[in-house]
Amino acid sequence: MTELVAAQLVVNSRMIYFGWTPADPDAVAALVPAGLKPTPNRQVFMNQYVVDDPGQTSGFGAYSLTYLGPDLSGVDAPDGITPGRWWTHYFNSSPVVRDYAAARGVPATAGTTSIEVRGHRLVATTEADGVPVIRTTARVGRTGDAVNRGQLRYLTKLDGKLISGNYPFVAAPVDPFEVESLEFLDRDHPVYALRPADPLEVVWGFYSPRSSFAYPGGESVLD
Repeated sequence: MTELVAAQLVVNSRMIYFGWTPADPDAVAALVPAGLKPTPNRQVFMNQYVVDDPGQTSGFGAYSLTYLGPDLSGVDAPDGITPGRWWTHYFNSSPVVRDYAAARGVPATAGTTSIEVRGHRLVATTEADGVPVIRTTARVGRTGDAVNRGQLRYLTKLDGKLISGNYPFVAAPVDPFEVESLEFLDRDHPVYALRPADPLEVVWGFYSPRSSFAYPGGESVLD
């Protein structure tokens, strides 16, 4: 495993994070590498978030990001419940963050994410090469006293080895929260393989205007 640089801290990002069942389960399964297994329902995760100010990070600066991919079986997060996750797409606006992620085997490419909230309506749009490829519309409420906390587990491949990373997080979710639509806008883009089933079936999710996490946490080579 290559030498790793210091971990980074991000605080109070605006984040919508959820999962769904896909329209083409076989296409999703085909994106999972040998040595890993997708979940039985081939569910997909996606995180769209924005870091508005350089003061919210320990060294990354301001940036926006959308990442997504299949959930995995048999490599759960430290809580023993949340599935580990395999990145297939990672659209990041910052060259600094893209370089940092790519050094860990993340498929980092250029892209931007915007999140607009007007009243109770949230619209998150992901662009690649200046072209919108994903748009999420959700109904959101206000943050209360609830706090989501824990650690997520992401898998990457580096120098021919599978790398497991734990990512601690703390987020204040809004209530209510409901994903009303999820649109994959470009049939010719590879990310279209992860589009949702119709009707949309969201299996978990939240929106938080104050989501904080370490990036990355502990990492190890997967046996």
